[in-house]
Amino acid sequence: MSADRPREIDFSKIRTVPIAGRASKVRAEEFAAPPATDHSFGAFIESLPDILVARDFTKVVDAIAAAARAKKGVIVMLGGHVVKTGLSRLLIDLMERGVITHLAMNGSGAIHDYEVARFGTTSEDVAAGLRDGTFGMAEETGRGMNEAFTRGRAEQLGMGESLAVALGREPNLAHPELSVVMAAHRLGVPVTVHAALGAEIIHQHPAADGAAIGDTSHRDFRRLAASIETIDEGGAVLNIGSAVIMPEVFLKALTVARNVNGGKPRGFVTADMDMQRHYRPHVNVVKRPTQDSGHGYEITGHHELMVPLLAWAVVERLGRP
Repeated sequence: MSADRPREIDFSKIRTVPIAGRASKVRAEEFAAPPATDHSFGAFIESLPDILVARDFTKVVDAIAAAARAKKGVIVMLGGHVVKTGLSRLLIDLMERGVITHLAMNGSGAIHDYEVARFGTTSEDVAAGLRDGTFGMAEETGRGMNEAFTRGRAEQLGMGESLAVALGREPNLAHPELSVVMAAHRLGVPVTVHAALGAEIIHQHPAADGAAIGDTSHRDFRRLAASIETIDEGGAVLNIGSAVIMPEVFLKALTVARNVNGGKPRGFVTADMDMQRHYRPHVNVVKRPTQDSGHGYEITGHHELMVPLLAWAVVERLGRP
């Protein structure tokens, strides 16, 4: 070889290994199956590949079903997008079946739920309203919700409970059957709302009372911490569509629960479900809470597809002997 050419490694010296002795991550038996004679939803779930997130999805489904059978806590935390994409009936059904034992949400989730129940419509055009300062200025929403918090503070209610009671007093609700807040209250499932002052449209309303907002939402924080005690050794926590507020609230409520219970709860499953992956759900829901025990999963996809798949799969699992 010419002295001015780069040296090449000698491939004849390479060692190979038999494939039988190599660790492989994928086996043919794990591949997806096409539709056959059984077109049931259970058959569809069984046909999924036992690979990557499809495998994680079935593990989350199994964990939720196992928690429900064992009467362990299943806490579902929501962002507003979950409500306004039309998924309320699925969550209500899971509460009615005794699967969801605590429903927690950020302020936007409560606002969308309130508007759908009372008026049958929600989700305004932010860009259009921002031009002239009318964004978030709906009179009935702001006054109705803030007056509910004021009454709730006087009656020592939580924020979610205050809204459920206020909606129950309204004589002409458009769609009460679609309210997850009202359903939770009716079923005796704790429903908590975790406010972020200044982040929600109802805080800019003339009827807003910071003391009432703080009092009712802080009571809900204490209630969430109490419910977290029920996920020890077999419970589950789902964060669906909240990128910041609920992951932060969950982490603090978890440390409160562990502080007063000698390090428990442990040994539970967490899952984050959103359209894209975010830092706070990844570390505060999936990683940190399960770093010493349990397991955390990330299921990425559109809520309007993934939540129905999850709900149907859980019901299907619970129907098996």
